[in-house]
Amino acid sequence: MIKVLTSGIYSSVQDLGRKGYRKIGVPVSGAMDVFSAKLANHLLHNEEEAAVIEITFGGCKLEFLSDTFICITGADFSPRLNDVNIKLNSLQRVAKGMVLSFKKRKYGVRTYIGVSGGIQTALFLNSRSFYKEITPDFILKKGDILPLAIPKNNLQQSLATVKVQETHFTSESILCFKGPEFNLLSQEQITLLKETVFSISSDNNRMGYRLNEGIPNKFDSMLTSGVLPGTVQLTPSGKLIVLMRDCQVTGGYPRILQLSENAINILAQKTTGDRLRFKLYR
Repeated sequence: MIKVLTSGIYSSVQDLGRKGYRKIGVPVSGAMDVFSAKLANHLLHNEEEAAVIEITFGGCKLEFLSDTFICITGADFSPRLNDVNIKLNSLQRVAKGMVLSFKKRKYGVRTYIGVSGGIQTALFLNSRSFYKEITPDFILKKGDILPLAIPKNNLQQSLATVKVQETHFTSESILCFKGPEFNLLSQEQITLLKETVFSISSDNNRMGYRLNEGIPNKFDSMLTSGVLPGTVQLTPSGKLIVLMRDCQVTGGYPRILQLSENAINILAQKTTGDRLRFKLYR
């Protein structure tokens, strides 16, 4: 088991989300950076759907109440076991009583802690992902106890690490496809969309990222239509909203772009003030 000593800004349990429930209004949700969550499980020989802990901006402190193996991926917030620095993207043996903490941010926004066998919190609609009004809790709190599986006997601590491309955290290029309403855009709007360097506003969370810059918009109102994580909406004010993993299932703004899966993962590691350019796939 794991005891939460300090929960940090926004820490939660996430897997790959709830699939097959959008028709009743339930978002998919799941890990914001699916690539990093899958990497942690892969290195632990877990199923890729196994639940992990997602930590935003570090600040979390966890005590292990049983022996296990962990793997930390994603953002680098200088993880430490009992105040000893440990590596990302590698297997780490953890003994009962050890405390995992985080210090200085080096890069990225979201860190993932994979545990041998996965976090074993309760299933709701076939997923362990925290989501407000679906699970009893939507963030971890001080004093929470997270159940674990029995660690696999064939795991061994290794000094080897997997190298993740730096572009996963630094790239400003966001690959996207034309959205359903893209063809309503004028050539001037398309040119601005391609050439503008956008920045992320302070209004960003697991539901969506609002961008500071915009493009002129005189579209008529439209009927509510289906949206997905990665849908880029153009609001009446001309500002853009990029929907993220916890987004609603329908929306009433024009859907002008759709991010690739990898682009969503890259964007999940960005925060307020970070810049991006939309790169349209041809």
